[in-house]
Order: sequence, then structure tokens, then C-alpha cells
Amino acid sequence: MTNKQRYVEKNSMLVKEFDRYILEHPEFADSLPDNALVVMQIEGDEEFNNWARETAQSVAEKDNPVVYVTITELKPVRSRIERLKLESVA
Repeated sequence: MTNKQRYVEKNSMLVKEFDRYILEHPEFADSLPDNALVVMQIEGDEEFNNWARETAQSVAEKDNPVVYVTITELKPVRSRIERLKLESVA
């Protein structure tokens, strides 16, 4: 897997987490300018951050604002499953 592919996957995961955050904290969304291009950043990951900024610059539309959202702390990914049921077939 190339760096670009890793960064695309990481960005996708961060956008999903950001969407969840916005659903839980709608007041944060109010601070975003209308039609803004949101660029995900991770504190301490300069290679990813540079890639994200460069990618954003290449796709940003002229009159749309660009905002950087820097994630300073991210909890470990874990399952939300409370219980499972397993059925053996054959």
C-alpha cells in the first residue's frame, strides 16, 4: 500500500469520526463557515497533515473558505457490540 493510499484511508476514517463528533456536538458545526472545505489534521503527524493540506489546495474552489480541524486526541477504536450470538451451520 502506498503512502497516498494510507493517507486516503486515514482521512476517510477521520472524516467519519468528525461526522460523529458533529452529530454529538452540533454547536461546533455552527463555528464552521458556510461551504467550507474541511481539512482534517492530526496533531504530531506532519506527513499526513502536509498531504491533507496539499490535497485540499489542489481541490479547493476559489471562493470557498478552507478550515483546518486538528484532532489533538483520539480514543482507540473499539467495537460497540454489547452481545453476540453465534450459530454454527453444518
